[in-house]
Amino acid sequence: MTDTVSLTLAKRRSEILAELADAAMPPPVLVAVSKTQSDEKIDAMLAAGQRVFGENRVQEAQAHWAGRRVQIPDLELHLIGPLQTNKAEDAVALFDVIETLDREKLARALAGAMEKTRRHVPVFIQVNTGEEPQKAGVLPDGLAGLLAFAAGDCGLDVQGLMCIPPVDEPAGPHFALLARLAKRHGLAGLSMGMSGDYALAAQFGATHVRIGSALFGAR
Repeated sequence: MTDTVSLTLAKRRSEILAELADAAMPPPVLVAVSKTQSDEKIDAMLAAGQRVFGENRVQEAQAHWAGRRVQIPDLELHLIGPLQTNKAEDAVALFDVIETLDREKLARALAGAMEKTRRHVPVFIQVNTGEEPQKAGVLPDGLAGLLAFAAGDCGLDVQGLMCIPPVDEPAGPHFALLARLAKRHGLAGLSMGMSGDYALAAQFGATHVRIGSALFGAR
């Protein structure tokens, strides 16, 4: 790891944390999105004090973190990408938070995986706020039913909601919608905001922001 990389990433992290603190108090948790990042950059971010990371795919996350977990006990790993039911057990074994629950079949698979592994991790429900057909997430009208099934029938610890606004629309209305839905259902967690809009998300009440390129630089 070069000193230049370490200093650059530490500086970016400090600047983002300061922006988040200016936008909201308490500021949201910074989830560093480490998908496709090099070992050098991940180690530099760890050296800067970052401990909460987000990954999109189970297999890549295992490559990044299986060894590091042993050495760094206070890591907190979030799954922020779509999850196939056949990967539920691997996801439960590795991640500390699963942010992308979006259907009953997956809720059932996660409940079974948690029972089998004896590892009960909190989940967020992903909401497709833009109702985009190509995007994962439960539609807003389906949230109440999925929440009742996941928490009631499956016994999952649903702690919040997550969204990815459409790229061609202003993010603010989607953040506002997610916040309203969370309040309506008594959920405290709001995972929203990425590299281009994290400060705005903080102003709308985000508890977690998922930042990749603004933190690590262009891939």
